[in-house]
Amino acid sequence: MRRVLITGMSGTGKSAVIEELVARGYRAHDLDTSEWSEWVAANPSDTLTPAEGRDWVWRQDRVRRLLSEHQDGRLFIAGTAENMPTMFPLIDVIILLSAPLAVLMDRLAARSTGGYGHSSEDRQKVIDLISTVEPLLREVAHLEIDTQGP
Repeated sequence: MRRVLITGMSGTGKSAVIEELVARGYRAHDLDTSEWSEWVAANPSDTLTPAEGRDWVWRQDRVRRLLSEHQDGRLFIAGTAENMPTMFPLIDVIILLSAPLAVLMDRLAARSTGGYGHSSEDRQKVIDLISTVEPLLREVAHLEIDTQGP
């Protein structure tokens, strides 16, 4: 197990897990940042102005380089993106973080203004994605961890 993907819907704790792994000395990257990901038009003929017409995708060249150049020890990456299945051949283990919808909505609402998920529109999109994307993630995950807490 050299390359581990931690994935899940917004608010499940991916970034917090990566922060903790880094604090413990592991090589870990949050891919849900502009360094590793970007918004693109959902349809190539669309413009990027309407938020509902955009997809969050990994910058494939950067992520592929990160994964393929990793040789020693463990590498943890975290994120969820439309195009992430293209990287699955380079990933050894996929861990899905999940939590009940009410917990996710509370966590997202508590984010700072401007943070993804803080707005009611963002939270509605997350609700939609939970019903469509989370089942797909569950199918490919080697392990699922419920992060709702005690």
